[in-house]
Amino acid sequence: MEGPQPGESPKERVDRELTELLQGLRVAVTGVQVLFAFLLTLPFSAGFHKVDTLGRWLFFIALLSAALASVCFITPAAQHRLLFRTGLKERMLHRANELGIAGAIGLAVSITSSVALVTETVIGDWPAALFGGAVGLSSAWFWFAQPLIDLYRTKDVN
Repeated sequence: MEGPQPGESPKERVDRELTELLQGLRVAVTGVQVLFAFLLTLPFSAGFHKVDTLGRWLFFIALLSAALASVCFITPAAQHRLLFRTGLKERMLHRANELGIAGAIGLAVSITSSVALVTETVIGDWPAALFGGAVGLSSAWFWFAQPLIDLYRTKDVN
């Protein structure tokens, strides 16, 4: 989050930052809900009985982490409704930011596990580790490492 904009009051800053955060969470919520819906239907598919033990564990990890991500991404909107006009907007903003990070971790785990599950079922164990690992490392780099490196470099400059 940026600092205050020129001429912006503290209340206006918190309002803007909360709006920006909620907009970002809306994008993530759509993705995790589509993945979660797919995972919820998977056990009822005709070929699911062919999935081996490793595949079932990957499925279970993907399902639980998608559920966790959904809870984390939806919580700020639910809490906003409950805490509307209570003067707790800044607290809500900080909590929503933390939940957004937790949700992103859950989503990364779910995407990684889902890719590994499909790859393991279609191709085999070692490609599942390879492609699942590539997806996991990509999300870790782009979603977490790059921004943290930028934050660290910015602190060194200031």
